[in-house]
Amino acid sequence: MVEDIQQRKDHHLSLCLLDEVRAPMVHSLDGVRLEYDCLPEMDFEDVDLSTVLFGRRLSAPLLIGAMTGGSEAGAEINRNLAKAAQELRLGMCLGSQRAMIEKPDLAWTYDVRAMADGLPLVVGNLGAIQLNKGIGVSEIREMMERLPLDVLALHLNPLQEVIQPGGDTNWRGLLDRLRDVVSRLDVDVILKEVGAGVCGSAAEKLATLPVAGIDAAGVGGTSWSMVEALRAGNSPAAQAGRSLAWFGVDTARSIQNCRAAFGDRVVIGSGGISTGYHMAAALSLGADAVAVSQPLLAAAREGTREVVATLEAMIYELKVAMFCTGAAKVPALRKVARTSLSQPRPGPGPGSGPGPGPGIVP
Repeated sequence: MVEDIQQRKDHHLSLCLLDEVRAPMVHSLDGVRLEYDCLPEMDFEDVDLSTVLFGRRLSAPLLIGAMTGGSEAGAEINRNLAKAAQELRLGMCLGSQRAMIEKPDLAWTYDVRAMADGLPLVVGNLGAIQLNKGIGVSEIREMMERLPLDVLALHLNPLQEVIQPGGDTNWRGLLDRLRDVVSRLDVDVILKEVGAGVCGSAAEKLATLPVAGIDAAGVGGTSWSMVEALRAGNSPAAQAGRSLAWFGVDTARSIQNCRAAFGDRVVIGSGGISTGYHMAAALSLGADAVAVSQPLLAAAREGTREVVATLEAMIYELKVAMFCTGAAKVPALRKVARTSLSQPRPGPGPGSGPGPGPGIVP
């Protein structure tokens, strides 16, 4: 089983580099128009991107999103990402740590603080559905003794699981199990989707749990439905996965749903965020920070310098967007006027789903 997990992780990495796995739609954040201020009355150098998240100060409201671990290839990618995060003073999220629970000697592939000991924030990751499969408080505590974390994310991915060969499809009773486990852990816990978003009613249910926040992870980036379809051959599940590559709640709407339900708790915006402007739009809609994954994957296969260059370009673009909207600090973006495109341009990309356009509430 552990060998299968490692092989699946490496297969996922290869597939996530393909354009085919991108959600076939216009990105919802492209439909958000922040009001341009031609007289911002500030120096560009006055723009302050620094952010405190879970009590840790970051140089920008940016996390390297969850990608990998559990294999040698994953460890090398994590090393390059971790060194970049250390250099730029950004947070880093780990890929699912189930592999190291089942085989503890894989812990080194996730040990990003051993790879870059100056990381300001490390977010661990485990599938919430594993709580229905026998993993509980003791197993999570043992995992965290081997690999201390600042925050633990429990991810929700029913669409991926039902398409994935051998996926876990019994989600009965998970809300109560989450409530029990989270209440007994001595670490900040957040919830996270993996790219299909959070609807309003789900956000309200999840907000009843004693968690520190949520990663909204909406539709617009990597479609895990399509990733698993590519692994599922010609099965009915594969056909469903291709057809439903667009399915879920878009990133913009998911951020808004989570902010409305979670009040002052942390909301992380993710799901296809690939530009500094996407970051600005997500922050304006209520995210406290954003997470970026797929745009960094190809760079991480090359080396740390490539990751740093990609991140620096995004961060500079965010700073420009803030300057040109008169927002000197990150929280000020929420006060910038917004409009939405009434006629979004057609979305490029593969897939046979209807590819809905943005659904933005100005």
